[in-house]
Amino acid sequence: MWEAMWWGLVGGIALVIGAAAGLAGNPRPRLIALVMAFGSGVLISALAFELAAESFEAGGALALTAGLAAGSATFFLGDLAIDRFGGEHRKRSDGRQQSGTAMAIVLGSLLDGIPESAAIGVSLLSGGSVGVAVVAAVFLSNVPESMSAAAGLRKAGHSTRWILTLWIGVALVSALSAGLGYAFLGSTSPATIAVVQAFAAGAILTMLADTMLPEAFENGGNTTGLVATLGFTTAFLLSHTT
Repeated sequence: MWEAMWWGLVGGIALVIGAAAGLAGNPRPRLIALVMAFGSGVLISALAFELAAESFEAGGALALTAGLAAGSATFFLGDLAIDRFGGEHRKRSDGRQQSGTAMAIVLGSLLDGIPESAAIGVSLLSGGSVGVAVVAAVFLSNVPESMSAAAGLRKAGHSTRWILTLWIGVALVSALSAGLGYAFLGSTSPATIAVVQAFAAGAILTMLADTMLPEAFENGGNTTGLVATLGFTTAFLLSHTT
């Protein structure tokens, strides 16, 4: 469990690093968008070849389909509720967070981060050692995610202290989620683990389509697809050489 928490924290710390970079460097929206596109490509590759593939191998088509559907629906419903409370623009870099509430932004950030952390914990269950590609994918996608959000939160009027506290809190919850995921699922059957892997994959994919990719395409333009493909290729090669 402690190992799972450690690797969950490693992935979560990327959120703090990205937020600090977004606050200190004042990066251009296009740069943020292209880094976000790269991170999205990395994460898509990891959830396809690590989570979904392993789920199918362990549990078959039914486990994969049920898990993907449940994960996607859960994130969709949670995100819909948070949007109605004012958290729909939480990842934007242009300050549109001003139209939402602080609590909705906090809850939305947690909703986005927990599936990725759970995926890290589950990767330990399936292979006995942490999935390097999954950790790398979460880390590389978290940096631009929080970089964009931090830049937007500052433009919306939030203080540097509030923003950094938010992402430190999300990082700690990420570590806890990874540890609890491992602890509660450690004695379950391979079929159950397969469903949980697919659940995480479905939630992450829905999150990407809802929050990260729209921001990337809006500010990154036509180059976004090329950079996302580069991220996908990088993660694919990483997962097949480790």
